[in-house]
Amino acid sequence: MNTRDGLAPQPPSDGRAAGYHARRTLPLRTELVRQFKRRRTHLALGFLAVLPVILAVAFAIGGGSGSSSSAIDLIDLGTRGGVNFTVFCLFMSVGFLLIVVVALFFGDSVASEASWSSLRYLLAIPVPRSRLLQQKAIVSAALSVLALLLLFAVALTLGTVLYGTGPLVTPFGDSLGYGKAVVRLALALAYIAVNLTWVAGLAMLLSVLTDAPLGAVGGTVMMSILVQILDQITALGHWRDLLPGHFSFAWTRFLAPTVDWHDVVVGSFSALAYAAVFGVCAWQRFATKDITS
Repeated sequence: MNTRDGLAPQPPSDGRAAGYHARRTLPLRTELVRQFKRRRTHLALGFLAVLPVILAVAFAIGGGSGSSSSAIDLIDLGTRGGVNFTVFCLFMSVGFLLIVVVALFFGDSVASEASWSSLRYLLAIPVPRSRLLQQKAIVSAALSVLALLLLFAVALTLGTVLYGTGPLVTPFGDSLGYGKAVVRLALALAYIAVNLTWVAGLAMLLSVLTDAPLGAVGGTVMMSILVQILDQITALGHWRDLLPGHFSFAWTRFLAPTVDWHDVVVGSFSALAYAAVFGVCAWQRFATKDITS
């Protein structure tokens, strides 16, 4: 039957509505616009944009470190050029702040829908569960990358304006020209993004396990703190290498004249492996979970 015969088109024999395609449900653009309009997105991105300004003001008020030691520390180097200031901002953010931001975007993704009682309506459209999880993860990843790029761009721009285009200088006395240092920092930024995937995977898993966004975000942050505490226990020896956050500062390898790729490769593999395990667990749990909210 078709409209040329004067009859209305018949629905598919499997019960789906005419014109329904699973790939057309919950478009990325729609989900991205929804998340961009949320206040938590504005606050997270806004704080990362303001952080370099806060640090620059602190440098201006505090002046030099006043240390009589001949050794040059990271704080002293922070005002010796735009790239040095950017390194300082990243160093201050990687251990906690960026973890919180990634945990916020991923941990809030599914749990927030459940807390609003809108999750069951999305699935009733119907949006396939695997597609819903996929779209949520892609949008959360896009927002996390945007946050990281925003921090980098503001820090580099502000640092260059305030402190000039001097070479990157490390506490070990190594130096890189401004242009080469920016390229190295871009590579370091890519590694930081990869290393944070284990946080994203854990937050997504907790997001499907609970209906409370704060529980998913807080649980992820608490787990990252626990990992960092365990990583400080030197008695664990080589067992610390198995911790997901053990290589979180391997991005500093890109600041040396010759890059030591060992920690970068191992850290990337470790983070992606943990992210894959957490992601599979999240998908399996969400695929069989009874949705009541």
